[in-house]
Amino acid sequence: MRTTITLNDKTHSFASYYARARGLTLSSAIDELIRKAQTAPEPKPEICFSPISGLPMFPPSGGTITAEMVKKIEEEEFDPQHFT
Repeated sequence: MRTTITLNDKTHSFASYYARARGLTLSSAIDELIRKAQTAPEPKPEICFSPISGLPMFPPSGGTITAEMVKKIEEEEFDPQHFT
């Protein structure tokens, strides 16, 4: 099927490089990359162990959960009828 797509500069540059490196046309390279993305396995969360307790934990993701964030969520989700 013939179609026209618009790629940002970085994506076009990557696809062009990939096509040249594999000896493919740009269309074939994009098709191959999309097929690879469709069949890629779901990433499994990496489990690491706490150096202090030895308990398993998820690796840090860079985000920090503050006490204020927890308090806000608790206030939003609190339903007094649920506890009576």
